[in-house]
Amino acid sequence: MTDRFRDPAPGALLRGAGLYCDDIALPGALRVTFLRSDEPAGRIAALDCTEAEALPGVAAIHTGADVAHIGALPVNEVMPLEADCAFPILAQGAVQAVGQPVAAILAETRAQGFDAAEAILLDIDAEAPPPPEAVASRDWHAGAPAAEMARAACRVSARIAHPRTAPLSLETRQIAVRPAAGGRLTIWHSTQTPHRTRSHLARMLGLDPARLRVIAPDVGGAFGMKASLYPEEVYCVWAAHRLGRPVRWSATRSEDFLSATHGRGIEMTGTLALDAEGRFTALEADIAAPLGHWLPNSALIPGWNAARILPGGYDIDALRVSARLSRENRAATGIYRGAGRPEAAALMERLVDKAARASGRDPFDLRIRNLPAPGDLPKSTATGQTLDSGDYAGALRRLREVSDYDARREAQQRRRAEGALVGLGVAFFLEPSGEGWESARVTLGAEGRAHVASGSSAQGQARARSYAAIAGEALGLAPDQVDVSFGDTLTDPEGIGAVASRSTAIGGSAVFEACRAVHAAQEAGETLPITRETRYETSGQAWGYGAYLVQLSVDPETGAPSVEAAFCVDDAGRVINAASVAGQIIGGFAQGLGAALMEAVRFDASGQLLTASLMDYAAPRAGDMPPVTLAEMQTPSPMNALGAKGVGEAGTIGAPAAILNAAIDALAPLGVEELQMPLTSLTLWQAMTRARQEREAT
Repeated sequence: MTDRFRDPAPGALLRGAGLYCDDIALPGALRVTFLRSDEPAGRIAALDCTEAEALPGVAAIHTGADVAHIGALPVNEVMPLEADCAFPILAQGAVQAVGQPVAAILAETRAQGFDAAEAILLDIDAEAPPPPEAVASRDWHAGAPAAEMARAACRVSARIAHPRTAPLSLETRQIAVRPAAGGRLTIWHSTQTPHRTRSHLARMLGLDPARLRVIAPDVGGAFGMKASLYPEEVYCVWAAHRLGRPVRWSATRSEDFLSATHGRGIEMTGTLALDAEGRFTALEADIAAPLGHWLPNSALIPGWNAARILPGGYDIDALRVSARLSRENRAATGIYRGAGRPEAAALMERLVDKAARASGRDPFDLRIRNLPAPGDLPKSTATGQTLDSGDYAGALRRLREVSDYDARREAQQRRRAEGALVGLGVAFFLEPSGEGWESARVTLGAEGRAHVASGSSAQGQARARSYAAIAGEALGLAPDQVDVSFGDTLTDPEGIGAVASRSTAIGGSAVFEACRAVHAAQEAGETLPITRETRYETSGQAWGYGAYLVQLSVDPETGAPSVEAAFCVDDAGRVINAASVAGQIIGGFAQGLGAALMEAVRFDASGQLLTASLMDYAAPRAGDMPPVTLAEMQTPSPMNALGAKGVGEAGTIGAPAAILNAAIDALAPLGVEELQMPLTSLTLWQAMTRARQEREAT
């Protein structure tokens, strides 16, 4: 086992040669087990650990009073906070959600920890959960939307209620902590943001950041779920520091369902106005975003994104958007691949499809009519965003061509005449990448090899290959002559990490700029080895975009949906690694398909989680994926040195909107006009049954 992490050789993970947190050898480590609340709200009437503390292998048990002094987790205030944001490591006097940790057991083995948890006497006086509490809000206004609505030739409205979803990374939450002399701690953390982990732990625990080393080894998926510290992880670091013994924790799958951050859950309503020529004249939208009983660092991002991205890429000058974020007694919600982008796209594209149907216009033509020409970019939107570059209408024209849309419409009519329920759904979307800074350090050695140390990180995105390609081109080397490291706060420069599709656009630009500095020094005659480090900051966000088409059929007897084909046109700016881009789109599409057709976190009326295992929570499998045809455009972004745009979230943004539009188009002959995701066979069967009953009644 080595402390220094380098990207594994190609195929290493498939061969089982990866190094994950639970693989770290920690002799003498104590395993942590958490006793969790089985009530969504209530006062802790009794908590007796006496019997459990006497069991074999139990080293210590801690409760809320032991960790009450630990500071709160910082929250990214993209919206002003209107309420206190407590961060209870262990429940203190009361519980706020099913699954909240109440006590922590440190034992020699996992089995001993489970036995001790069973032996703890916990009595909760259950109470009815309080109503949601307002935590943050923001409004955007531009033009005179009310007046435009009043004079509109056509108005359409839509409501989209996204269920909560579970990010479902293959590797659950993991952490391993090794204390050393002088109060030093080495922390292996399955995280997207190792430097953020270090800075937030230091702040919360009152420790010197220089004494904390955080390493993100191989990470088996993250999708936003591992972008923030969790109470359980903070406890593990505190316990290792206090006891002076190694400590580790690996969440079970059920623990992740119960207490890891959920995604989505946002409800959006909107109204779109059109004039007689089919021009969009106004948009009004209201967004209600749920927050859990505690706020992860990026808790406000999904609701903020869902609001500010409206009206998508369309030209609409009159706009009113309101976002309201409220806390409730459930697991925390946070960023999940897309983080508000899929929600904005689903509402906007549902409105556009309804407008096309109401005005008798072709769905492609109506979209193209209302998108800016390439020469109009960059431009500011009504919510104050700067769209950088692209040919939005060109993406739709390309999609119409590669999907053979007109022929598919003709085939659809023939199949409908034979009794088939088949629909075509179109969606256009934007994908803003992250903004801000990243860092890189590049060393060109005398032996003809280069080493790139990045402040970014990776969870399966082929980051090392992309950075090696960037450095190789800039330094005149083959990619296999470039070594890449990241994810270690001791050996790699400080950075933000892998969130919001930022790593190529910003992290890659940092690598490129550091390589340029090395190359300039080499031309100036500096002797090898040459090292240069840079902190690169973008001049603004790079906005990727895409246009998707889905063909979907519904079994008229059972309601079972089948996605028959999908076509994706994406513009990720300058593409560094085409294979990686394709993989990101396909993987994102799979998660978007899951959100559209099957995934939903469900609670019963008493607040108990009904989907606490993969026996109850449906996730897409390989057999659920349709054939997906990919086509690309490359419009460099002026906002970063590489000209790159994000693409890591594209599939999760475009797929649900296109699938929803396709499903409604499939059932349109029956009179179905509204559906809510997930579009399960039951959902579709009920919609068909209601439509048939209403038709018979009239």
